[in-house]
Amino acid sequence: MSEARLLRVVPVTGSTLARPGPLRAGAVVPAAAQHKAKLLDQVRDAIRTRHYSYRTEEAYVGWIKRFILFHGKRHPADMGKAEIEHFLTALAVKRKVAASTQNQALAAILFLYKDVLGCDPGWLDDIVRAKRPQRLPTVLTRHEVAALLGALTGVGWLMAMLLYGSGLRLKECLRLRVKDIDFTRNEIVVREGKGKKDRVTMLPTAVKEPLRAHLERVRRLHERDLAAGFGRVALPDALARKYPNADREFGWQWVFPASRICTDPRFGAPQRYHLHKSVPQRAIHDAARRAGLIKPVGPHTMRHYAESRIMPSRLGFAL
Repeated sequence: MSEARLLRVVPVTGSTLARPGPLRAGAVVPAAAQHKAKLLDQVRDAIRTRHYSYRTEEAYVGWIKRFILFHGKRHPADMGKAEIEHFLTALAVKRKVAASTQNQALAAILFLYKDVLGCDPGWLDDIVRAKRPQRLPTVLTRHEVAALLGALTGVGWLMAMLLYGSGLRLKECLRLRVKDIDFTRNEIVVREGKGKKDRVTMLPTAVKEPLRAHLERVRRLHERDLAAGFGRVALPDALARKYPNADREFGWQWVFPASRICTDPRFGAPQRYHLHKSVPQRAIHDAARRAGLIKPVGPHTMRHYAESRIMPSRLGFAL
């Protein structure tokens, strides 16, 4: 299943393209384009100008839409501090959302007023933020990890081993490309991890040969896609224009490709995206149930165990 499942997946035909190309000299601007862009389109433009992640764009647009609907579709320019606090109070009291969720909603609304509407009267900084409680992570023992890994097979086992042995986050694992794995130096290069930072982590010895075999299957899949007229992959930023044929090279392909080709309006041509995050989540959850584990276990639990082995002082105990 593809990451693009969360997106509005539609064929790229006719008027499907959301953004027209640059206007040439002397071209007539359509009447609809002469009007000011809609508010949510302005929000999307502001987010993309700052190179925020797509997940941030989804979250911010969603919260701004909820804020407007909560107040009867009033324009945010006609509202102020009282309406914002009323919305946040309703989230906490009626919806009983977590403090982190409430703060995310506040961040989206502040972004709307400061960076989209250009409104900063001073009272924005006075809005009270919810206090996030400190939680201890779920950390498994060695026996529990062995039982969990023993209940996994196939790609689920391979991804869990990378989370456990390399300390990768789930998104970092899903977005691995073939070129980022160095079998000679036993290294994995993580591109644009947390905070848009790159880093190098270790490639576990136990996963090298299974990973080699997996990449051979990925290569054969890519060759079949090329023969069928597909085989392209989304490249970061403007690399697709700088290197027009790079998106067909095997090194740029996903390590964990999806099982089907889909069309994403953000990237245009049909392509094979990486696996959706629900695939390893479901695999690890089912494996934990088969292993008889009572603790709540997810992909990030494997990373917690890796951190507890490398830096036990951060969690206050050693395994």
